[in-house]
Amino acid sequence: MSNTISTEEADWSRERLICGTYEPWKRLLRVIRRYQVVSRQGGIGGVFKPFLVLRYRFWSAVCGADIPLNSQLGGGLIIPHPNGIVIHPDAVIGPNCLVFQQVTIGTGSKAGVPRIGGHVDIGAGAKVLGGIIIGDNVKIGANSVVLSDIPDNCVAVGVPARIIS
Repeated sequence: MSNTISTEEADWSRERLICGTYEPWKRLLRVIRRYQVVSRQGGIGGVFKPFLVLRYRFWSAVCGADIPLNSQLGGGLIIPHPNGIVIHPDAVIGPNCLVFQQVTIGTGSKAGVPRIGGHVDIGAGAKVLGGIIIGDNVKIGANSVVLSDIPDNCVAVGVPARIIS
């Protein structure tokens, strides 16, 4: 069995709630995902939407994160310190990513919003801005400002971010 993390298939166990632990980010992700399911299904499930929105607002406030209900988040996302995370509603985040505190994923000088591949680790305070593409298996250093595309299997650091390996 391989220990590598997939860039294509979500590892949902990474988001699973563990009894007796306080991990508000998992509760925030759970309510976002449930809202999206109810929205897609429509019908009688729509009765629960106001309740889910209320829960979403509560967990967003507890986490101090701005992750919209209509976010395009791949499964297996880990946000262990969600404080200050801001994600544009149109940004796309692939499966099995790791996002630390104070990260912004949004618009920039290049038109559009980021598309982030699978198994991308984004360090604390990093900014990923504009219509750029981040490849699979990428690591973005803390406090980096990413304004251009990053290919697969790279490490990017700095302001503006440059590829170091």
